[in-house]
Amino acid sequence: MSRSPHRWWALALIALAQFMVIMDTSIIGVALPKMQNDLGFTPSNLSWVFNAYVVAFGGLLLLGGRLSDLYGARRIFATGWAILLAGSAAAGLAGTVELELAARAVQGAGSALIAPSALTLLMMLFGNRPAELTKALALYGAAAPAGGTAGVFLGGVITEYVSWPWVFYLNIPIAVLALIATPALMPAGGNRPGSLDLAGALTVTGGLAAAVYAIVRAPQAGWNSASTWLTLAGSAVLLAAFLIIQARRRQPLMRLGIFTSRNLTAANLAQLLLGAAWIPMWFFLNLYLQQVLGFSAFPSGAALLPMTVLIMVGMIVLAPRVIGRFGTKTTLVAGLAVLAAGLAWLALIRPTGSYLTDVLPASLVAALGMALAFIPSLGTALSSARPEEGGLASGIVNTSYQIGSALGLAAMTAVAAAHGADALGDPAALTDGYSAALLGAAGIALAAAILAAITLTGRNGKPAATQPENTPATR
Repeated sequence: MSRSPHRWWALALIALAQFMVIMDTSIIGVALPKMQNDLGFTPSNLSWVFNAYVVAFGGLLLLGGRLSDLYGARRIFATGWAILLAGSAAAGLAGTVELELAARAVQGAGSALIAPSALTLLMMLFGNRPAELTKALALYGAAAPAGGTAGVFLGGVITEYVSWPWVFYLNIPIAVLALIATPALMPAGGNRPGSLDLAGALTVTGGLAAAVYAIVRAPQAGWNSASTWLTLAGSAVLLAAFLIIQARRRQPLMRLGIFTSRNLTAANLAQLLLGAAWIPMWFFLNLYLQQVLGFSAFPSGAALLPMTVLIMVGMIVLAPRVIGRFGTKTTLVAGLAVLAAGLAWLALIRPTGSYLTDVLPASLVAALGMALAFIPSLGTALSSARPEEGGLASGIVNTSYQIGSALGLAAMTAVAAAHGADALGDPAALTDGYSAALLGAAGIALAAAILAAITLTGRNGKPAATQPENTPATR
């Protein structure tokens, strides 16, 4: 399977999957005001056009990974595209708030099948080719910032010159193309012996969905509200039940012993904290550009292009070379430290600042750090699992990043609000709030660098991604 002559075309489709999953979280931003007018959203529930997708996506990732292991990654990959296609059509056609939110949840469910199965297919194609694996992961990783930026651009263009339903209809031809290409390009794999742990699937999906729900809703409901803490308590109960079920079942949804791999655990912790630092930066930088510097949505997206280009070039060209020269651990720790420095520099933004002095240089430093940190943490998380648990490892690392993103954004939103970010129309107060959030994100990135330095193990300066812990030669 790893010698497929079409593997680079297959990688292009896998990268397209990553591109689409991320784009679907960003493309709706500019369209929200028109959706609010047409469908009757209230200001308080408009954010759920985004959150419904994130809750379903984050809650179902582990299940998607396990399904890939049991029923074949190619089959689950195609199923995810079919579900995304159906959800996208429904989201564009929805005429009510309830139908729109339900359709967005269906989109999230489809993405939760696509994301872990795509990474599993990548490892099937390149896992036995260490020289190519880092390049493949770099191309896959670069698709994420490309999707985020493309979403901002396309959302603005489509909303301005066509109509908001087309931000969803855009997925349909791409999904059709993916469904046609998948059988020809992707390795077939096969069913593995085992049964689906339905009790585990229900408890972990419910627990993760409840946790994400509570986190993304907390800035509106309040961190001290009874509803927030009751939802978090319910999530804790469900996740505790999940752990008990996993410890007792012969064929669990998630083998708890997978976390005895020190590097897998360390890399997932790094991915969680990376998401918790990076997503708040992207969010508050957009707000600073629009609400303080006065950029409209489209120029704001254009202002982030240099950062996006540097991330893509850094992941594809620079990161593999640095990993090959200095090793995974050093690259990861250095990347997180550089990210922390860039975020701390961004925290110096001024109410009377400018893009060229207050945003561009610091954002490029942060982008360089992200490019260096993402590939080694992702590669280590995937390669430290058993081959037959590739889907599970993919689901875990995707879940780590998504939960970290939601938690970091919610926490930094609270920090920003406490320092004045709720004072709309007051550039000084807004800047103080955004600066505090960016400084908090810098602290998260610095903590991640310290923890990675302490917890990650390295071998002879070589990339951990080329030396899985669970192979006989390295156990």
